[in-house]
Amino acid sequence: MRALPSIPAPPARRPERIGYADLPVWVPGDILCASDDLHWQGVSQRTYRYRGQDVEIPPLDCFLIVQYEDGFTPMQRQFDGRWTRTSCAAGLFSLLTESADSHWHWTQGITVSHVYLTNDLLCRLASEMEGRPVDEVRLHDVLSGADPIVTQMTHLLRQEATTASVGCSLYAEALSTQLGIHLLRHYAAFRFKQAPRDERLHPVQARRLQEYVDAHLCDAISLEQLARVAGVGVCALSRLLRSSWGTTAHRYVIDRRVERARQLLHRGDLPLKAVAAATGFADQAHMTRTFKARLGCTPGELRRGH
Repeated sequence: MRALPSIPAPPARRPERIGYADLPVWVPGDILCASDDLHWQGVSQRTYRYRGQDVEIPPLDCFLIVQYEDGFTPMQRQFDGRWTRTSCAAGLFSLLTESADSHWHWTQGITVSHVYLTNDLLCRLASEMEGRPVDEVRLHDVLSGADPIVTQMTHLLRQEATTASVGCSLYAEALSTQLGIHLLRHYAAFRFKQAPRDERLHPVQARRLQEYVDAHLCDAISLEQLARVAGVGVCALSRLLRSSWGTTAHRYVIDRRVERARQLLHRGDLPLKAVAAATGFADQAHMTRTFKARLGCTPGELRRGH
């Protein structure tokens, strides 16, 4: 019987991106099976049993398909600055695009099968489909989807990771190709490679982004909205934010909310609940968690000068 992978130790600080093997640090759970030692190319698989949790996950360096195998739970997820609320049960699936911050909250125990596809695999498949080089692939925001093809492909990959039969590496790669093409056809957008250009935000773009975010802190600000403000595509804006400010759109919006909340806390005695509402946090508890993660103190402690 193959040994299951061990859970890595927590890092000293939050990384910019994590690999799928680091996911248990941020989302604790029991690993039921994994393809880690099978030498698959472009695809990996793990199955987890989770209790109810509230977790913020750093951006993954791969694309994630979550197939719900057992259990039923209310589910909330924040992605691109928007919260989606639904229920997830056996037979449904979620998608998470590569390099995206996300915040998940569910209350009941569930068993899920994770399939991880690399950016290189999906860009190569998209380039072959379109007949010209694709620069970046982005999966749609799907939290509770139903698709028999996705379910079948993830089930077969889990089966291969469990049995490790002869030829399983070749079979897994063939399955990942089928799954990747299906996702590209129905659940993805991609950007073609263009001629080299300045890969940093122009000062005018930077000013417009800051002014727009500051004026809409109480709203759900999406990556698509910010891309329109900057006058570029979604994938281009992601690159520009990383190269210019070393951040993602979601983290930039949260940073501006934290800064506005700090200003309000220093200026007067507005109740903490009102400060949270005025700066776009879901509630006071959300603001407190964010302050603890980014500043190492609570809003109340900051107001008292601790």
